Amino acid sequence: MGKTTKPNHSGAGGAKSSNDKERRNTPDLTATQSAEAGSSGLMRLHIKAKRNRSLRFNNLLHHITEALLIKAYNRLNRKSAKGVDGESWVSYGKYLSKRIKALHIRIHTQGYKPKPVLRIWLPKPDGSRRPIGITSVEDKIVQQALVWVLETIYEADFLGFSYGFRPNRNQHQALNAAYIAITQKKVSWILDADIRQFFDQIDHSWLIKFLQHRIADKRLLQLIEQTLKAGVVEDNRYSKTVAGTPQGAVISPLLANIYLHYVLDLWVNQWRKRNARGECYIVRYADDSVLGFQYRSDGLHFMSALKERLGKFGLSLNGEKTKLLEFGRFAVSNRKERKQGKPDTFDFLGFTHICSVRRSDGGFMLKRFTIAKKLRAKIKEVKQALLNNRHRDVYEQGKWLKNVVQGHNNYFAVPGNLKALNQFRREICRAWVRALRKRSQKHCITWKKMQKVFKLFIPSANILHPYPSMRQCV
Repeated sequence: MGKTTKPNHSGAGGAKSSNDKERRNTPDLTATQSAEAGSSGLMRLHIKAKRNRSLRFNNLLHHITEALLIKAYNRLNRKSAKGVDGESWVSYGKYLSKRIKALHIRIHTQGYKPKPVLRIWLPKPDGSRRPIGITSVEDKIVQQALVWVLETIYEADFLGFSYGFRPNRNQHQALNAAYIAITQKKVSWILDADIRQFFDQIDHSWLIKFLQHRIADKRLLQLIEQTLKAGVVEDNRYSKTVAGTPQGAVISPLLANIYLHYVLDLWVNQWRKRNARGECYIVRYADDSVLGFQYRSDGLHFMSALKERLGKFGLSLNGEKTKLLEFGRFAVSNRKERKQGKPDTFDFLGFTHICSVRRSDGGFMLKRFTIAKKLRAKIKEVKQALLNNRHRDVYEQGKWLKNVVQGHNNYFAVPGNLKALNQFRREICRAWVRALRKRSQKHCITWKKMQKVFKLFIPSANILHPYPSMRQCV
């Protein structure tokens, strides 16, 4: 797990440290009663956390001010579904000042108790269902405030290869890191690691222990524990929460990152320094990880050690999705010599990664295509929406489709993926024509007439994300 500092229960104040001089010279963090002062207070908190990685903070709850709670309310998705209390973002905001003031008092007098999470099930492309937890508005406000306080501390600790759900980090940075490792480093083997039902298997007791490495404020820890154990309501039946964090909750991604920081990240960093014979790279986005190895033996040893490591903390690898495969600059030529066929592919963050060669010089080329299963599922979803709304005004349909296609392009428009982008655009245009024709048996809608409409509303496919090396040169 890396080096951790044992809890220090001596002393008082905003943080526990043996460096009394530093504490005396640090500005008082308690004077944060406005949004501006609160932001500066959290910034000072981050500086202290970064300066001393063994520092444990025992006075954090005061950072959750009325101003921070109002800021959290304004940050929430205004169109999100209602929780168990039936309260919407708009209805909660009718008496916002009074409600926030009462909520603030309950938090600081330990009178606040989170409501159970409303569980619904969403269909997945493979036919299975994925559980989603819908949190009440008030609990979302508290969780968002907690996230901001915790982030100031843990952003000083998180390692560079962790990209998921962190400020100023995104999927494309993770994809770029994987691209650079495969194309420019000594990577010949890829371990595509998938943790089975990660968000549902997080052990609450271990999570609290991990939090205690940095947090000594018992009131804040109690608030987090209450959030974890708030329970679930499904079909009007209440059940206790014994493990996991609800997918969809505001605080879940951060808690998941903290859990994997101690279970995986610190351990991987130590393992590759002590045990790897060759080069070893890791890119992690939430619970989705890709590791690159120079030697197959390192990959096999690591996979065995990883299974044992995860088992200690109540986690396990998904055997069907976790695989070690030959991949990289020399995979095509090596497998051709052994008459083993083309290298296998792997999926990461919505893209299928494929070993290929350049036509110009025959050199190695990493291709990334939209995962076919996800592409088909998205097209099917849009087709159904068009049929359900075929009687709406064409202009309104066009504006909606423009946002859908542009949003799709904004994510998947990477070099080499134009074929999949054009396929998506083409299928959406065809589906729109079919839906409009079903308005009436006496339609006069032809493909030729719709071309002008397509040009007006449906964006063309263009590469929006250049190769990482090009971006770095700029």
